[in-house]
Amino acid sequence: MSSSLQTHLTILKDSSERFCDLPAFKIPSEDSTSNGIPRWEIITFKQFYDDVELCAKYWAHELGTKIALKSVVGLWIGGLTYSDIVHIYGVSRAGYVPQLFSLRLPNPIVIYELLSKAGASALICDSVTSGFAVGETPVPVLRAPSFSEIDPTLYMGPTPALPSCEPSECAFVFHTSGSTSGSPKLVPCNYRWLDAVARKNSQLCIPRDSSRQDVSTWIGSMCHIGQTTLLISLMQYGTCIVQPKRMPFSTEELIDMIKYLAARKDPSLLSLLVNLEEVTTTGLALSQEDEAFAYNSVSQNLFGSTECGASTLLSIGGNDPNNRHHLRPLQGQSYAFVPIQSDSTQDHQSTARLLEFIVLADSGDCPDVSLRQADGHFHTGDLFQEVGPNSYIFAGRDDDWIKTENSLRCDTKSIEDNARAMCGALISECIVVGTGRPSPVLFIETEAKMDESKLKREIFRKIRQFHSRRYIHESITSAKMILVVPKGSLPRTASKGNYSKKAVEETYQTQLDELYNVSRS
Repeated sequence: MSSSLQTHLTILKDSSERFCDLPAFKIPSEDSTSNGIPRWEIITFKQFYDDVELCAKYWAHELGTKIALKSVVGLWIGGLTYSDIVHIYGVSRAGYVPQLFSLRLPNPIVIYELLSKAGASALICDSVTSGFAVGETPVPVLRAPSFSEIDPTLYMGPTPALPSCEPSECAFVFHTSGSTSGSPKLVPCNYRWLDAVARKNSQLCIPRDSSRQDVSTWIGSMCHIGQTTLLISLMQYGTCIVQPKRMPFSTEELIDMIKYLAARKDPSLLSLLVNLEEVTTTGLALSQEDEAFAYNSVSQNLFGSTECGASTLLSIGGNDPNNRHHLRPLQGQSYAFVPIQSDSTQDHQSTARLLEFIVLADSGDCPDVSLRQADGHFHTGDLFQEVGPNSYIFAGRDDDWIKTENSLRCDTKSIEDNARAMCGALISECIVVGTGRPSPVLFIETEAKMDESKLKREIFRKIRQFHSRRYIHESITSAKMILVVPKGSLPRTASKGNYSKKAVEETYQTQLDELYNVSRS
């Protein structure tokens, strides 16, 4: 590997030397003290490094006689535990390219197709996913043991040397968080991209007080780019990451983490939050009310995408309420904000130009060429308005995607198109909504003279096969998630007469709240 390139492994090694005895992770313990105070097991940076080295020896032994170095190896794991991180880093340290899948993609057929597209040579499963990977599989399947099951006395020799890697060679294979035509897209990440991510992430999460250690929380699965790049960012400053018991974690667990890990003594969640130094939000946008409160206290907004390494723009911050929420590009990369072509059919033209955010080909974090457009650049599809010199505010997307509760994307148009194709005789029109919700809801306008419960069951039967291949967060999971309304009752936009997702969500907010509350119970 080129010595000038920064990677997750070089940063880990450096951190294990600079922050040797500091906690890298705090892992929830099963037991607690008699007075009920929660306990966490401490994993130091040196222990983290040593664990990765041991895991690398394990996988070098298990894969070395079967799989060539630099081969793609799939890992179908939860990505939410310390053991998962050690396995991902261990496979990489052993000289292989991890292709990461999470539990949110439950269909093994889709997994096998993605393995084939990436040219993978093996698949590693955990105790949960090994139950799905049964029968004939396209590649050998190995089980990832709990890290405590690896006997260090069996792997006493030196860790194999890392093979030399060029900037253009692949380091990881991720996937988009939404599906297209029933399958996520591959997001190959090479060492040039990884180096750029490491360098621009050094601008994030900088401690305000170098005399003490910062503490952060997990934001999701290590099988997704967001948590992977967050770990790279935090390791550079020796920040400790607290693993919650479950994702998303509860308010009560957040209070525990703040009180007992950050030494905060405030009696209420509100006072706890406003006494934090910083809250960074990423993924799903906050509501206007929450965003206004957050910027008046401790929040900083981070804008990015799966393909670009989760971080590209960062809010200005500071005390000026007029501009602290404005976004600026991170330094060291090559970006452009290009005016989109105006739509001549619109009734009026906004006085503020809409600009598409584009990652240029010469930017280190420009995604793989397979994800770029014909001009060689990566077009994000994200729209902005320029509100000052090199200062922007987000203005939505020029497509039909929504973001669900866990910040992952859902292609609503494909759900709507499938419903129309499969249920044409039963529906007049449909629209899918669910921004900020656990999963989408399908609204159906109909003139069918059929019992509503029977109609919903029949529609779900017809669309079930399509949804069996989709992520859980982008699936119509049951007939309950289909709402039937009279023809012509769904709100439309004034200019073009299209259905308005936002207006539908606002009009039917009470029904949606009740529906999701029931589905959670």
